[in-house]
Amino acid sequence: MRWIILAVATFTQAAAAFFAQGIGALGVHLQQDLGIGTAQLGLLTSAVQFVPLLGLLIAGELLDRFDERWVVGAGATIVGVALLTGVPLLTGTTGTGFPALLAVLLVVGAGYSTAQPGGSKSVAAWFDASRRGTAMGIRQAGLPLGAALASATLPAVGAVHGLPATLAVGGAVALTGAAAFVLLYRRPPAHPSAETAPPPPAGADEDAPPAAAGAGEDAPAAPPAGRSVPLAAGGPGAAGSRLALLRVPAARAALLCGVCLISVQVGIGLLTVLHLHEVAAMPAGRAALVLVLAQGAGVAGRIVLAMVSDRARTARQSVVTASLVAVLVALMLLLTPAGGEPVAAAVIFGWLGFFGIGWYGPWVALVTEAAPAGRTGFALGLAMSVNQVAIVAMPPLLGLLHDVTGGFTASWGLLAVLTGAALAYVGPGQVRKGHERAGSERAGRGKAGSGGDLRARPAASRT
Repeated sequence: MRWIILAVATFTQAAAAFFAQGIGALGVHLQQDLGIGTAQLGLLTSAVQFVPLLGLLIAGELLDRFDERWVVGAGATIVGVALLTGVPLLTGTTGTGFPALLAVLLVVGAGYSTAQPGGSKSVAAWFDASRRGTAMGIRQAGLPLGAALASATLPAVGAVHGLPATLAVGGAVALTGAAAFVLLYRRPPAHPSAETAPPPPAGADEDAPPAAAGAGEDAPAAPPAGRSVPLAAGGPGAAGSRLALLRVPAARAALLCGVCLISVQVGIGLLTVLHLHEVAAMPAGRAALVLVLAQGAGVAGRIVLAMVSDRARTARQSVVTASLVAVLVALMLLLTPAGGEPVAAAVIFGWLGFFGIGWYGPWVALVTEAAPAGRTGFALGLAMSVNQVAIVAMPPLLGLLHDVTGGFTASWGLLAVLTGAALAYVGPGQVRKGHERAGSERAGRGKAGSGGDLRARPAASRT
């Protein structure tokens, strides 16, 4: 059953993100049809992410109080309805296409707020720590999967039927994802089974780690002695409990890496087609196919890197750090003459997609495991809200740099500087500590009653 739930969550993520993630692939068409510059194109990309700045926090609260099925389903439905409503608004418009599309995407963002933390919490509830990274990687592959499918289809639809038709397709896909999640998602069984650990004691939060029952590595362990019981939602000091994640140094490092790498990710979506079209002289259609390649590499990266974070002698932070290094190399190569050669540029963007998109699975698993018991939804919402600042700010900034300078050197250079800064903050010591802690974790799993769930470890020791 857990794999069915994972497939449903992945599909819904891809469906909800389908149109929004296809904006970059539609970049050349949008600039021609709407008469806009790269900065305005960046604003369209940011519009769908603006409401989630607060919406993710609200979605996290809703996910901690209500069934994920209805919260995620309602959000995806809002996405679909908003896009379908935008079809008549953009049909036959003269000079009002840009503000109309901007307004539609703001509403889309309100619905999309539940898709990210909702799907992540759903998957986290079904998988223990030994498999959670891989499961998160597969589920988070839904975002680049939706982007790849959108990049492969929306430009062709827009070229033949016009911009309103792309909204209609995006709306229909989002509604299909909503229906699938509402009809097929189920919460983990509340009784012991081969797939889940025994339920938490009466009165415990529903997503708190259950008590160990000698079920081996697949059974999450109870919190070790000495760990304080997390405060219940709404109780005295609850706000401090909710923000406890920010007081953990390793968690702060993970959040910094997240902000940096999400900036690179939105840069890939916004600038790839334009870079290949202007610098490498590729036709728009062929440039969109390279973006599909990069996003397909991102799908593979999210799964492969998540599996590595689960199985290799390393911690999840180490995988994210390695992604920073790989991304920095790719960004520097784009600033060389190789970035203007069609074949070389396509290879660079494929590499950049694998690491610049693939990092997200291990990172989400990090945040999930750092969450206080009973506050997984809020922790995911908080962490993703931090990322939302970069997601909203970077596209128009990167576009403005392109419009002002007339090239891509400043845009890629800014992302390279941010990546280097994050890498300097994390440092090689973090990787070494990750190896040591991973070894200690495996040794702990061999002891009776110690369990294997990272969420059972003290927050200060997580990376």
